[in-house]
Amino acid sequence: MSEYILEMKNIRKTFLGGKVVANDDITLKIEKGEKHAIVGENGAGKSTLMKILNGLYQPTSGEVYYHGKKVDIHGPGEAAKLGIGMVYQHFMLVPTLTVAENMVLGVEPKKGMSLDLATAREEVRRVSEKYGLEIDPDATISDLSVGMQQRVEILKILFKGANLLVFDEPTAVLIPQEVKELYKIMDNLIAEGKTIIFISHKLQEVLDISDNITVIRRGKDVANFPTVEATKEKIANAMVGRPVLFTTEKPEVEMGKELLNVDSLLVKNHKGIIAVDEVSFSIKEGEVLGIAGVEGSGQTELIEALTGLMKAEAGTVVLDGVPLLGKTPKQITLEGVAHIPEDRFKRAAVSEFSVRDNFAFGVHKEKYSKNKFLLNFAKMAEEAKNFMEKYDVRPREINVGFGRLSGGNQQKIIVARELEKEHKFIIIAQPTRGVDIGAIESIHKMILEEKKSGKAVLVVSAELSEIMNLSDRIAVMCAGKVTGVLDRADATEEKIGILMAGGKLDEK
Repeated sequence: MSEYILEMKNIRKTFLGGKVVANDDITLKIEKGEKHAIVGENGAGKSTLMKILNGLYQPTSGEVYYHGKKVDIHGPGEAAKLGIGMVYQHFMLVPTLTVAENMVLGVEPKKGMSLDLATAREEVRRVSEKYGLEIDPDATISDLSVGMQQRVEILKILFKGANLLVFDEPTAVLIPQEVKELYKIMDNLIAEGKTIIFISHKLQEVLDISDNITVIRRGKDVANFPTVEATKEKIANAMVGRPVLFTTEKPEVEMGKELLNVDSLLVKNHKGIIAVDEVSFSIKEGEVLGIAGVEGSGQTELIEALTGLMKAEAGTVVLDGVPLLGKTPKQITLEGVAHIPEDRFKRAAVSEFSVRDNFAFGVHKEKYSKNKFLLNFAKMAEEAKNFMEKYDVRPREINVGFGRLSGGNQQKIIVARELEKEHKFIIIAQPTRGVDIGAIESIHKMILEEKKSGKAVLVVSAELSEIMNLSDRIAVMCAGKVTGVLDRADATEEKIGILMAGGKLDEK
């Protein structure tokens, strides 16, 4: 009989007096020494379940057993004492302190009244060598790469005695080479008798790392199977309740003239620091250029400069012979630029407004104004209904609040609105962020239809598989610079990873 290190039995968690059910009678069993993946769409209830395990939430009903004993966990401190540690997607580190200082925060070794840093350094070396973490105890956090910062987070919970480690989207901010290093670290942890749970939406990652898989859909545990019996199709089917396509066939398109030219673009961020450092590229009619890079490499500032939302310090941006720099966002839109932003709530939608009104944003004066003051609401309603049908937005209710729709349907509305504008060039940032797997294929088809119709398309995504699936060429950004541009036929994850880290492909 297997030994379970953790059993979460019939866990139910509700909010707002029972109106919102996040976990609906979930049972999770984890064997000692396994790597167990918890998979599900955004909002399925994965993170809520793990927050209950870490003591951040209390279950409405249900029981938690750790090493066979019933436990009530009232906070991360209690979880740590039991031997449960969580590595969050957004790291909890003090950037101005060293590795050793961060590791011992809250449990500082003392020598008299002072912090015993020598002991802290020695502990860092001991734990990092034991688990293959290889990290300098005197390095300042702000000087470390994202991958190394993640190692410090792992080090912290190991130092506190964690035997069950929970990883929340562990590869979300890592370059491909760092992902491989993390896999090795996980194997080392298992070899030393640890147990790992990890939350992920990346199906290949789940197949690569895990021993067993639990799928959560709409708050319920709908499937549990060993990874050796799993395929991407089987996992995705359990996640969304129907078969899902993973690659969208790219249409054969003869590219036309150069439509967009960006030359030596220099942009400073809101702190006055150079975020886009003399970036140059071009896009032809019928071409999709993908931009890859870890988040924070200058992609956001690049997009905002191209759309007039941020001022450029130098350089040129020319669309079909028309210079764009210095124009307002409205003027740039009228020149033929459509924009699907990375944050739909900040830049593209108002949650409290209806679907009908959100469809009309940005084009209400041109398309729906009867005169300077009155909007043609009947026309807005008619076109909103047509768009919902055309782009398969559900439910088909134009008066429902935008914020009440699923992430996938919200994104479809933004995509539909921008595609229906008169445009030559479309910028698509994080096209499927927060989107259900079932909606991803639909959005990818919409993007490739733009290519087919001869538009120039710029896609920025943190999902490398998405960039590789959609692009004709891939530009890689690191620290504000374009470190290389690859034809899709020549691009591999390894090559892109080297460029994402600021390296050169001819380096040995």
